[in-house]
Amino acid sequence: MSTEPTLPGTPDVQTVTPEGRSTATIIDGVITRRPPVHVDHRGSLHELYNGQPDLGPEPIVHVYQTSLFPGQIKGWARHERKVDRYSIAVGEMLALLYDGRPGSPTEGVLQRVHLTARGTMQMRIPVGVWHLLINLSQAETHFINMPTETYIYGQPDRILLPWDSDEIPVDVRSYLPKF
Repeated sequence: MSTEPTLPGTPDVQTVTPEGRSTATIIDGVITRRPPVHVDHRGSLHELYNGQPDLGPEPIVHVYQTSLFPGQIKGWARHERKVDRYSIAVGEMLALLYDGRPGSPTEGVLQRVHLTARGTMQMRIPVGVWHLLINLSQAETHFINMPTETYIYGQPDRILLPWDSDEIPVDVRSYLPKF
């Protein structure tokens, strides 16, 4: 039997370590984690916050739930004062993070974080990092934010760009779900 390939192809590349950690570059200050989930015959309990500083040492001062309809996008956005801390509640979404902070050790890096109950469920986005969220599921996705600052209705701490902006060198269209 011949070992010569009969069809052309591209060799696969490593994406995770033997321990299951991603080999992709992580933007400085971004934290992702899978918090404890307790399951028994009645259902499950998902710990959003248990007093541990896993998502940063800043206090929790505001908590709210938001949603994203199927196939929809939120972003690009960045904050000048607050840190966002997301926890997925229902659904599946992709967060695209772009470090546009001048002088950051990861300036210019794009990071993809897949948020789902089957994988990473929580994420910390540092001040100044652009983020865009895409609902990957065919149902409404719900997530909880525990930012480090309360929302100031008269002066929101949010700088926005259109999702298809040329200012951020990312082809968002290539990440959109194809239902």
